[in-house]
Amino acid sequence: MKFLLGTKEEMTQMWNKGGECHPVTVVSAGPCVITQIKTNEHDGYTALQLGFGSKKKLSKPLLGHVKDLGKFRYLREVRVSPSDADSFNIGDSLKTDIFSEGDVIEVSGISKGKGFQGVVKRHGFGGGRRTHGQKHSEREPGSIGGGGRAGGRVVKGMRMAGRMGGDRVTVKKLTVMKVLPSENKIFIKGALPGRRGTLVEIKGN
Repeated sequence: MKFLLGTKEEMTQMWNKGGECHPVTVVSAGPCVITQIKTNEHDGYTALQLGFGSKKKLSKPLLGHVKDLGKFRYLREVRVSPSDADSFNIGDSLKTDIFSEGDVIEVSGISKGKGFQGVVKRHGFGGGRRTHGQKHSEREPGSIGGGGRAGGRVVKGMRMAGRMGGDRVTVKKLTVMKVLPSENKIFIKGALPGRRGTLVEIKGN
């Protein structure tokens, strides 16, 4: 299991050897430091805890946890098998060179928050008709229930207006186009969730 934390930088485009143009997202990834190794005997599951980024001040409990490894802005865990966990030690550093061009990966992050949105934008509704006497129903949701359908109540899961975005999104089957270990950057084919500066988790086999 390959795992790395990074921040989304920007989108650009790259050409492959066949002259095809592909959209790519630039991610500033690593170095990540292993701050804790969780085991089945002690924690009930096996995982690696990674620290990424830096900040000026940490709380005293967190300082006692990471000790002299660094002042990390982010701490994230990744589940691994016991055999994989045995090959790591606390304090080991993971960098972009664990990935190579052509690797198939998946990336998780928090999508952009879009605030309170109506059903047309949030769910793709078509709205009401534009003619024949209607006045203000171009973007209305329409009927949401009735006595004949659900006993006169609104059923659970009804698609309605509400908060949109700000969800954890995972995009699978992405391809690593290029790796620059000297600059700690990875070029990933396609779009990733979030804005510039969003923390993303990169996983590979």
